[in-house]
Amino acid sequence: MRFKLIVAMVEDDLTNTLLDAARQAGATGSTVINNARGEGLNKALGIFGMEITAQRDMLLFLAEAHRSQHILEAIARVGEFDETPGTGIAFQLDVEEAAGVQHQIEALSDTKGHKNQ
Repeated sequence: MRFKLIVAMVEDDLTNTLLDAARQAGATGSTVINNARGEGLNKALGIFGMEITAQRDMLLFLAEAHRSQHILEAIARVGEFDETPGTGIAFQLDVEEAAGVQHQIEALSDTKGHKNQ
């Protein structure tokens, strides 16, 4: 079975909404890393020119390859990444090998009726 890693950096108030959207799109689990920091093209400045840094979360999804694009699109749509600058970014990477996912492979095979690849 082939996997992709979906990485999303999002405003922390969007985390639960995006986790729900990813699960509805086929994600079987996730890892959330709190207190990440991101910067866009331009630094956000507030009163007196002080830099504003918003709390970010990093969401990691190890997804079956044929489900990953659907999950990525759901995250981007719900997070309004393309419509609202600064809300987040998401991308996916090929995973060459993965360990510790045998239970996920078995569960996906049982529910979808396909063989491990």
